[in-house]
Order: sequence, then C-alpha cells, then structure tokens
Amino acid sequence: MSGFSFQLKKTDGRARLGEIKTAHGVVRTPAFMPVGTQAAVKAMRPDEVRALGTDIVLANTYHLMLRPGAERIAQLGGLHKFMNWPHPILTDSGGFQVMSLSPLRKIDADGVTFRSHLDGAMVALTPERAVEIQDLLGSDIAMQLDECLRLPAERAEVERAMRLSLAWAERSKRASEHAKNRALFGIVQGGAEPSLRIESARALVDISFPGYAIGGLAVGEGQEVMLATLDLVTPVLPADRPRYLMGVGTPEDLIEAVSRGIDLFDCVLPTRNGRHGLAFTRFGAVNLKNARHAGDPRPLDPESACSAARDYSRAYLHHLVKANEILAAMLISAVNLAYYQELMDGMRAAIAAGRFADFREEARGRWARGDFAALT
Repeated sequence: MSGFSFQLKKTDGRARLGEIKTAHGVVRTPAFMPVGTQAAVKAMRPDEVRALGTDIVLANTYHLMLRPGAERIAQLGGLHKFMNWPHPILTDSGGFQVMSLSPLRKIDADGVTFRSHLDGAMVALTPERAVEIQDLLGSDIAMQLDECLRLPAERAEVERAMRLSLAWAERSKRASEHAKNRALFGIVQGGAEPSLRIESARALVDISFPGYAIGGLAVGEGQEVMLATLDLVTPVLPADRPRYLMGVGTPEDLIEAVSRGIDLFDCVLPTRNGRHGLAFTRFGAVNLKNARHAGDPRPLDPESACSAARDYSRAYLHHLVKANEILAAMLISAVNLAYYQELMDGMRAAIAAGRFADFREEARGRWARGDFAALT
C-alpha cells in the first residue's frame, strides 16, 4: 500500500477537501468517478474523459472477470494499459452486480456462485478471488466483496447480509496484505437500519482499512433515508481516511453527501442519461427529447468550458436524439460529465474558501430557477 495515501487539507462544516495519492496519480477530493463498466466510459474516449477534469474512473470487476477475463488483461499489461487510461482506477468487487443476478446465484458463507449472463457458465466468486481479480487488473483502489440488498428489506435479512459482509471484509483484508500499490476499501452495510449501520462501520474501523465505502444505498430507499444514513455513519469513520458513497447520484445527491463528509462518488447517471437525451447543466436537467427544443437556437450553456454544451444548439441536439444518432450520446454524455466535474471543482473551491454553504444554496437556487429563466 506504499503507493496510496490520503491527506485531509481543509474542512468547512462537515465538507472535506482532500487529496488521494496513488501509484497512477493524484485524486482531488471530493471527486466524481465516471463509470467505465467494461473498461470504457460509454460513448466517451479516455482522453475526452480526462480533458473534462476527471482524475479517476471506476471499472467493473464482475464484467471484466467474465469478458475478456482478468488473467487476459494482466497478460496484456494490466487495466491501465488495456483501456489507455494511465490515471487512477477504482474497481468494485462485483457484489452489486451479483445482487442483480438473484435468480441466477447462490450465496453462502464461502462466497457467491452464479451463472454467467454471457454464456450460462457457473462462476464462483469468493472474497479471496475478488481480491485476486483486482490484483490482476492492477487497479489503484479495490473493494472488498460484500452482499448488497435491495431496499426495503426485512431487518433479519439486512442483518444477515451485513454480518456476512463483515466476515468477507476480514477475509478480503487478509487476502490483500501483500498489495504494495493498491488500497482495499471496506464497505459499510446495514440497509436502512441505524444500529446495524453503526455496528458495521465500527467493526470495519476495527479491522482497519485505508478507506471506507458506504454501500447498499441508492437501491430503492429514497434520498431522505440515504442522507439520514450518512448522518449516522460518517462520524463513526476515521477522519484521516477517504469515504466513498457507492453508486450515487444526482447533482443534488452529490452536494448533500459532500455536506455530510463524503469524498468519493460514482454513478452511471451522467452517461446513461446522456444516451437517453437528458442533459445536466448548472441550471438543472434539460430533456432534449422534448419538442420545445426543436426550434431553439441556444446552446445548453454558453459559458460552459465544454464544447458540447457551448457550441451546439438545443435544436441540433434535439434532432440528434430524435434521429437516434450516435453523436447524440457522445455529445450529451460529454455535457453531463463536464457538468459533474465542474460541480466537484466548484465544491472543492468553495470548501477551500470556507464558503461551501453559500455554494450549496447558489446551486440549489439555479436549479430551482431553471435554464430558460436563467438564459433568456
């Protein structure tokens, strides 16, 4: 783990400004990680993703272990070389994807056995194998194998999954002791049950990880429950370790979570919505499928540093979406990732200046007013 460190530079309320150092570069926190599920951020070239201000991307262990295979990627020089991204990479453990395979999988104390969605072959994933796969990929930050449940769920089921995830955390930590340039994060589970969340967090702190993730949120519980969970959990986690909220979220989610002490995020929303015609801007979301944009010559944001937001009319973007052109996904995904990175950069600057609360209210005000009022 010699290649990994975290420095907390400043706080403003509970919002934190920091820096993660890895063997492949620095991550400025709070940070948003675009999701490169299959070693690719959908509809985006790696150099474009970097140019938008991205320090780190996420890749998916489950998908890459099935295709093309972790061993093959290792033989080809590792994931950074394979996907032409020489910067930091976080890999998840595959637990979330296994949750979505519930009809095709079996979970016991040893791990998960599931049927591949590609060819039906039976595959076993244990905590140790999940660490081994991430070693082969060569990621900078790896995640322990955990069991993630959809919410709402019965308390007994949530407790069973939380305790199983804790047992797997201990096994994952032992399996990763040899790693020199990669950090393994533990994952806090416990659903929407406050006592289980606190118990999970405290137990993981006792195991001692270089960083901690909060998992099992944004899975059907609603924002109010998610934020209440963060209010409970973040004070339990060490101040000198990074905190990662998995799979979240909307721009509002990001601001609210940063205000509660979260440092790292990932979510498919910017690129998924980009492929479906929904643009995120500093004035709120713009549904480019809507017919009202058909004759609108204005760009999405004339002051944006992103060419896709600044140099193309809403009418043209609407046309591309309606015509199902690949360029629509490319341009709107770029708009969305650019806005997400602009939002993170704005939060970092606001924390540094001691004005995060003002920044939060200004962003909310722009979203509430909407883009038409702001730009006309």
